[in-house]
Amino acid sequence: IKGLAIACISVCVGGFTPSSTDQTQFLSKHNHHQRLQTMLYSSPIVDYAAIDIAEDATREISWMERWATEYGVQRSNGFKLVEENKGKEVYATTTQDMPGGSPVLIVPESLILSSNKAIAELRGAGMEEAEKFVIGSGAESEYRHWYLMLKILKEIQNGRDSPWFHWLNSLPRYYSNAPSMTDFCLQCLPPLMRKLTGEERENQHRLSVESIKMVPFLCDDLKYHPRDFCRWAYQIVYTRSIETEDGDLRIVPMADYFNHGSDYTEVQSSYDEAGNYCAYTLYDVPAGSPLRISYADPRNPSHLLARYGFLDEECPATYCKLLPPTVNQDMIDLGYSFDRMLFYKTGEVADEVWDIFLYQHLSATNIDDQQALMRAHREEDYDTKLALHENYYSATSAALLEHVESFMKDIDKVIKKAETIGVSDPNTPYVKWEHPRLPLIHKHNLFVKEVFQNVRNRYSSNTEEVNWREATRVTVEECDDTECALAECVLDFQGNWLCEGGLGPNWDGSERQKMQTVIASE
Repeated sequence: IKGLAIACISVCVGGFTPSSTDQTQFLSKHNHHQRLQTMLYSSPIVDYAAIDIAEDATREISWMERWATEYGVQRSNGFKLVEENKGKEVYATTTQDMPGGSPVLIVPESLILSSNKAIAELRGAGMEEAEKFVIGSGAESEYRHWYLMLKILKEIQNGRDSPWFHWLNSLPRYYSNAPSMTDFCLQCLPPLMRKLTGEERENQHRLSVESIKMVPFLCDDLKYHPRDFCRWAYQIVYTRSIETEDGDLRIVPMADYFNHGSDYTEVQSSYDEAGNYCAYTLYDVPAGSPLRISYADPRNPSHLLARYGFLDEECPATYCKLLPPTVNQDMIDLGYSFDRMLFYKTGEVADEVWDIFLYQHLSATNIDDQQALMRAHREEDYDTKLALHENYYSATSAALLEHVESFMKDIDKVIKKAETIGVSDPNTPYVKWEHPRLPLIHKHNLFVKEVFQNVRNRYSSNTEEVNWREATRVTVEECDDTECALAECVLDFQGNWLCEGGLGPNWDGSERQKMQTVIASE
């Protein structure tokens, strides 16, 4: 570990110089890999099927760790890969206390797969048609991902002769993200999540199906293999690459086993001038802790599920799911974006959400005040903005609650749809074998519903003051120990309440024990 600490501080932090012995050992391993890497460019095509990508295939983690050591990867003594769920989940932890600023991992530049290097290596004669298709199909922004995919596919095609074979053979086969979901899974998603998932699936089809057919250096057996190596390459790139400040996409073997953290991340990543990767701790990390980085905005659990295939229940907030018919520049200036329009677990609503609801209301009722809002926003005149919000609060809060109620109805429908096939029990044969991702989707839906319920509870009128006898139409939330549902009730001419929806009676027709809460009345 002493050599690792010296090398890492020198490479990634600066201010210290390694001994000539330490530096020679590190560079010797680094150059050893560079010599082995040259095999790639002269190797004949061999058995790419040496990698079994069936969802239940064994991930060769121990072989990958030996490979990493042989190719110059250096790990702290506490660094450990933990396997769970029969190897489907593998992530980095520490078995020893690590003081803040401690080096955790060094990966030589020659082992790092990057979009810049892939473009330099693979772009050339014969690629014009494939490139034209990618750009013409609206995937120009995915150009870097696509070339990194091609690099992965070329290494798969080289089979055991690839310098990255053992790393590839350690990667996940089972994914729960958008490209892995069934059509029924999509039907059990709320509208925005369904939109995100559809976009991910369309992107995957563009990049790993049609465009791949036109790539000249990939053999047909690989392109049309029944196991779909092309989709697997897509999954690898989109779940394991990290964008650097200069716009390069990089996959760093071994570092790609750092899990995502929302509230806390234990590890900071950096690169030295030569491109070597180094990770070090951000603070004192006790033994037994995970070693995590941030994959994406932790306040957007729907994106994390669609792209990466997991639900982060530590997410402090979720996007408010507001999808206006059109979004103009004023709305963008006010903060309309998925990472700012937030509902928090506490039930609080981001200022940007209130701004957008106010802007929409004023657009339809008072253009002068709408322009006053925009002037106040651009001039940072918060007193004027606050006065406008206070003046129109009754209208904006009503619009907010109307949006919440509408979404709650939508998400209740998809929750019930999943429950019709027994999603609450993942071992139900139909769920387990036909739709194994559905329990995760259901969990996501319940998480989002809870956040929306908290917002509704926080901003609704004081429901304790609402008396059924004072209204002719009410919306009632009915809850028992396991679930909740909405009922719409109307008072008839005889003074009787007629209700539709809700939890209904027990299976035997008897009255169901439940708590009723009036959440809206007329």
